Amino acid sequence: MVRPFFQATAEQVVIVSEAVVALNGGDVLSIAAFTDLPQGTVESALKLAKDIGLLSDNAGQYSVASPLCKLLRTPQDGEKAAILRVTIESYEPFLVFREELEATSSVTTAAQRTKAKLDLDCHREQVKETLLSLATYAGALTAGQGNTYERDARGLTTLLDELAAGSREVAEAIHTIRQELGHDAAALVDHDQVISPMAAGLRHAAAGSGREAILQAGIAIENFLTSVAALHGTNIVGANGVNAKMDRLVQAGHYPGKLLNVCKYLGHLRNAADHGADGEIGAPWSISPQSGRNYIFVAAVFVRSMISRRLGGHEI
Repeated sequence: MVRPFFQATAEQVVIVSEAVVALNGGDVLSIAAFTDLPQGTVESALKLAKDIGLLSDNAGQYSVASPLCKLLRTPQDGEKAAILRVTIESYEPFLVFREELEATSSVTTAAQRTKAKLDLDCHREQVKETLLSLATYAGALTAGQGNTYERDARGLTTLLDELAAGSREVAEAIHTIRQELGHDAAALVDHDQVISPMAAGLRHAAAGSGREAILQAGIAIENFLTSVAALHGTNIVGANGVNAKMDRLVQAGHYPGKLLNVCKYLGHLRNAADHGADGEIGAPWSISPQSGRNYIFVAAVFVRSMISRRLGGHEI
């Protein structure tokens, strides 16, 4: 029976899988918009991510299938490689390809035999390029002299140690965010929609990636405002972005102007990080590491202040 095979690079698989985590699921169009990749590229990468076990698909809506996916929201390339390595160790086309590569020492022959053994519906070059990309990115195969590749000597125990270290960092980041939010806010906001992306932003900020820190925390703020609008029954249709959503909430009389102004800082800085070239200056803004770090904590204070106001308080 013919087995479908999907061509994509390892980097594309990681990017679209991380996007599904960040968006808490989505279709090809929303993920293409989020990743700024061509729709066809995204579709192939999503299908490959599903095939290797990172994602699942329900009528075109992709969601997380493996808990390892959530660890992809990290600034550490080594952690991403370890996640992919653990995943492909149970991916049949890769296992057959590696076995045949060890038997023949030829990537072309190994790809051809893998295609034949599994009856893959693609050309052997697509098999070769895709599996080599996955394997070399993940460190399962390393390039030798000429056009040869060798099995990585590290055992899975070492990889699991790397994942455990990443998990500890995630747990520490989540703890920090919950502390900054305070007990009331941490108990009321959605973990996956708000706390998790803010924690991901904190990890990027700690690694010096200001732009990515703002993008991750900006997702959390927009998710939070969407949930607040739903709570108050406020219509936010067409209110795209952080600023527009907060404008609607203030116009409806639910929150005061002071909180709107705090939110405007978050919205405008997110726009600077996310919208490419600015028409006023003719170039994209460079986002400093300091701005990334500050953004995380201002975002936490804003959420905390919004919850305080909802509960009858006046804390900023």
